Amino acid sequence: MLLRAIQSDDLDPIYEISLATGHAGGDASGLYRDRRLLGHIYSAPYARLAPELAFVADDEEGIAGYVVGVGDTRSFEALLERQWWPHLRAIYPDPSGKPLETLTPDERRALTIHHPPQAPADVVRAFPAHLHLNLAPRAQGRGLGTALLAHWLAAASAKGVDAVHIGVNAANANGLRFWTRRGFAPLEASAGRTIWMGRRLQGPQL
Repeated sequence: MLLRAIQSDDLDPIYEISLATGHAGGDASGLYRDRRLLGHIYSAPYARLAPELAFVADDEEGIAGYVVGVGDTRSFEALLERQWWPHLRAIYPDPSGKPLETLTPDERRALTIHHPPQAPADVVRAFPAHLHLNLAPRAQGRGLGTALLAHWLAAASAKGVDAVHIGVNAANANGLRFWTRRGFAPLEASAGRTIWMGRRLQGPQL
């Protein structure tokens, strides 16, 4: 298994992994008509706008997983507003005039593109960095997630990052177990479907 910096031609498999893990950690391909919507939100913007903390793992079949993130969440949110969301908003109509309960999965993601939620202020204040990590189904349970996370934490620490947060779907039991075992603790800001978790980089070792 090879861990390496992300490259421009890695985007297509990263979009596919985002979709394959986008339903509380499981396959979301049956939910979305547009196979790139999840990647537009959770992976591609990091690869494009913050490649210094974006890494992939290669196996014999190609890209088996990725980890992306940034050291300053609020600065990245501002960067998305300037350089990422505008072109997507021109492609995907804003469905905010419709009742929320009637929106399709695609429309719900379009709503995120037009009105991206922000991590809670208390979370970002204490844990200013954040990351996303996903593995192709074939690569799960082989220690690859631990290796990717360790690689990202080392790179982030070298850039001065000292605390990082993640948001995990409350229905993703496997994901919650993974992050807990790697030193991430639930934060008081957690509510609804998202469990916010944080870790200080000088904390528990992987």
